[in-house]
Amino acid sequence: MSILYENDLRYFHLNGSFAGLDEAGRGALAGPVVTAAVVLDYAKPLEGLNDSKLLSPHQREELFQQITGTALAYAITKVSPGYIDKFNILQATLLGFASAFEKLDLPVKSCLIDGNRIPPALKDIATAVIKGDQLHAAIAAASILAKVYRDWLMTDYDAEYPEYGFADHKGYGTPHHALMIHSFGFCPIHRKSFKVPEL
Repeated sequence: MSILYENDLRYFHLNGSFAGLDEAGRGALAGPVVTAAVVLDYAKPLEGLNDSKLLSPHQREELFQQITGTALAYAITKVSPGYIDKFNILQATLLGFASAFEKLDLPVKSCLIDGNRIPPALKDIATAVIKGDQLHAAIAAASILAKVYRDWLMTDYDAEYPEYGFADHKGYGTPHHALMIHSFGFCPIHRKSFKVPEL
């Protein structure tokens, strides 16, 4: 069993059932920030479960199917670019965490959140874990759900706004994406409060 599962089981034995939470798309120039919450079934450990950033797209999609097929509960939420522009990316992410946790259809006693900030709504039951997606299986699972779901969204947006290349860079600030913004301006899913890289 991996160290991520060992860490989860140690926390579970001390605190009871819990969810892992993570996000995807925080640093992108376009698209929503996506958050996920996962309650794993520890009787069904998943081989290869890890931080989504350490996995290939194929591995992430395989694990997405396995997580959604075996988890005791999961929820995925998205917070719009408009909300991000109005309230900032931190507030959007915290809202997403709280929303994902609240959407779980299984009552759990606590949650572990990747990063160093906790939503006010979860302050009594949440623990922030820096690099949590590399330390806890439940957070890693949430990172995979958020990443894969957001990648699918951005691929769909690519069909709607083909000139920007969203299917390739998923809304992040690549040189090509910056060039397209400078050439065509913003489209409706761009975060207008974010700084576009210079050419």
